[in-house]
Amino acid sequence: MSIPPPVSSLFDRIGGRTSLLELLRYFYADVRQQTEIGPIFTAHISDWPAHLEKIADFWSGVTGGPARYGGGMPMKHFPLGLEERHFAAWLGLWARHCRARLAPAEAAEMITVAETIGQRLRQMIALDAAHRPARPDAP
Repeated sequence: MSIPPPVSSLFDRIGGRTSLLELLRYFYADVRQQTEIGPIFTAHISDWPAHLEKIADFWSGVTGGPARYGGGMPMKHFPLGLEERHFAAWLGLWARHCRARLAPAEAAEMITVAETIGQRLRQMIALDAAHRPARPDAP
């Protein structure tokens, strides 16, 4: 009886960090030009090369590669005032770039992972907003 070969991680199947960074560079170049989400990124990111490396660290761990990210991703999004339109814009661009740059199975998996993260982030933002005290100047 032979032992089946180990299943490679999504990280390995997409080509490792080099391919991941290439996907992220093209994706975030479009993000910065997108009317709904571009201004949010422009207002908060000043060092794009460092940000792309940090995002690559995040996606590396999420896809089964080296786990290098330690940045508390969800909390950084809480104060941004994100709405459904922002999630839709980000996820739409992500899907387009994944389909253009990855094999179909890996693109579908990357899209599913992003959608799952997006859903969790929406829930966390809603919970944070529900537990935050009302501002005295709010209507």
